[in-house]
Amino acid sequence: MHTRLRLHRRMAAVAAVAAVIALPGCGGNVGDDGSKDDSSFPDRAITLLVGQDPGGSTDLIARAAAEPAGADLGENITVVNKPGANGAVAAKELAGAKADGHTLMLFVGSLAYITPLAVSADEAVDINDYEVVTGLSQDDYVLVAAPKSGFKTVKDIVDADRSVKYGTTGVGTGSHLSQALLFSQAKVKATAVPFDGGAPTLTALLGGQVDVASIQLGEAQPQIEAGKITPLVTFAEKRPTYMADIPTAVEAGYDVPVRQSRAVVAPKGTPKKVVDRLRTAFRTAFEDKKYQDFNTQRLLTPSEVEGAELVKQWTGSLEKYRALVDEHQIDMSGNG
Repeated sequence: MHTRLRLHRRMAAVAAVAAVIALPGCGGNVGDDGSKDDSSFPDRAITLLVGQDPGGSTDLIARAAAEPAGADLGENITVVNKPGANGAVAAKELAGAKADGHTLMLFVGSLAYITPLAVSADEAVDINDYEVVTGLSQDDYVLVAAPKSGFKTVKDIVDADRSVKYGTTGVGTGSHLSQALLFSQAKVKATAVPFDGGAPTLTALLGGQVDVASIQLGEAQPQIEAGKITPLVTFAEKRPTYMADIPTAVEAGYDVPVRQSRAVVAPKGTPKKVVDRLRTAFRTAFEDKKYQDFNTQRLLTPSEVEGAELVKQWTGSLEKYRALVDEHQIDMSGNG
C-alpha cells in the first residue's frame, strides 16, 4: 500500500514538472500564427509597390521617400513596380498581402477618386479598404500644346472651331478627366487618345499625334522650358507658385479643378503600432533635405496629412468629380 502510494506521488511529481517544462513551448505554439510581436517591426526589408512604370512621377516619388524612411526604420524599403489599370493591379496585390507592415503601396489618388468613374463598381478600388499610413504630395496638371498647333490659350482652341485630339496618361486618370471636363464645358468637339503614362503622352504630343495633352507639372516643365510645348492653363484651383504666370482653367471660365495626390498605404488590418511606426519613419523622411529638394525640383506640393484627413479629402474629391461628370454627361469609360 505504502509502495503504491509512493509510486503515485512520484508519477504526479514527474507529470507536474513535465507540465511546467512544456508550458513555454505550448504557449509559443498556441500563439504562433506566423506573426511576431509588433515591437520587433520591421524585422526584414519592406516592399513598396508602385502601380506605375519605372521612371514616371509616382515611381520617382516612391524612391525618393523610400530611402530616408528605410534609413529611419533600419531596413531597406524596396520599390517594386506592378503597373496596370492606373494602379489597380498593385492595389489588388496589396489587398492580398499579409497585414504586417512589410508590404506597402504608393497609392495614387486618381485610383480612388477618378478611376471609379470609369469602371464598374466591382472593379473600383476603395481607399477605405486599406490602412493609410500618410499622405505624401500633390501634383497639378497643365494643359500643353505643341507650338505647331498654334494654340496658346483655350480660347484659341474654341475659336479654331474644329475637332481636336487630346492625349491622356490613361483612361480614368486626372489627365483624362481634366480635359474631358474642359472640352465638354467649352463645347469643343474632342477625342481622347489614351497612353500609358506621361512620357508616351508627351512623345505623342511632340510627334503631332495629338493636338494637346494634360500632363503633370513635373513631367511637362522641362519641355516647357525648352520651348517645345506651350502651356495653356493649369487645372489647379489657384495658380501654383511653380507656374504663377499661367492662368488656371477656373480663371479661363471653366470649373475644372483636378489634381493628382499620393499616399502610402498598408493592407487593411495592419496593427496600429506598425502603422504608427511607419508613419514616424515617413515623417522623418519629410524632414530630409534631399527629399525636400526632390519635391521642389519635381514641382510637388507637400500633402503630408494623417490617414483620416486624407480619406476625407479623397472621398470628397470622388463626390465632386462624380457630380461634375454627371452634370456634363461625360463617359469616362472610353473616349469621353
